[in-house]
Amino acid sequence: MIEVTEKGGVAVLRIAHGKVNAMGMEFCEALTARFAEIPPARAVVMTATGRTFSAGVDLVRLLEGGAPYIREFLPALSAMFSTVFSHPAPVVAAINGHAIAGGCVLACAADKRLMARDGGRIGVTELLVGVPFPPVAMEIMRHAIASQFFAEAILSGATYTPLEAVARGFIHEIIEPQALLERAIAAATSLAALPPKAFALSKRQIHAPALEHMQSPDLDAAIEQIWTAPETLERVRDYVARTLRKS
Repeated sequence: MIEVTEKGGVAVLRIAHGKVNAMGMEFCEALTARFAEIPPARAVVMTATGRTFSAGVDLVRLLEGGAPYIREFLPALSAMFSTVFSHPAPVVAAINGHAIAGGCVLACAADKRLMARDGGRIGVTELLVGVPFPPVAMEIMRHAIASQFFAEAILSGATYTPLEAVARGFIHEIIEPQALLERAIAAATSLAALPPKAFALSKRQIHAPALEHMQSPDLDAAIEQIWTAPETLERVRDYVARTLRKS
């Protein structure tokens, strides 16, 4: 599901989970565990196999599990995002293809984001599905997206080409597909050359506003209530049906 190798002192984490690397409980727990195994001072490159970096939450699994599954899944999803965002060393996302909804949030949890030219689209479609953002996901996106585009990106549910995404802050660079991983490793190596303790503290200071706002028990409870509501699950079911018809 998630393979970790080492290239030039950088931990390369490669996601390979089904056709579109959809996020279920096992996915979230596995990614969190892989990051826990990586030494705090080790830089990380995240990438994936196939044409999709990640299509986000596995909505079919969500519908099958219903409210009991969702109550367990949401904390696991937030823990995964938080773990990536809080890794003390540099994290670089090599976005090989589509990064949609939770896949976009995962990519945006990285310090530097490179995307393959013509590799796909990136954006957060949660409101189109009918579910609100957990606080961790919302603050990661607030941190990543240029402030003048933040509300539009969240409320429209739009997805963007790499060129559009650069202008909005979703990604930092567009790279030719064949050079993507090499450039990502080079970027991680360059950041890792900085003094590790100074880098980790500076990163924590940069992330401090986002980390503070991620702690919101009242919001967590309200979000769980909406995600588990029968009318929300019905909307998700309709969204899945429409998406499957298009594909």
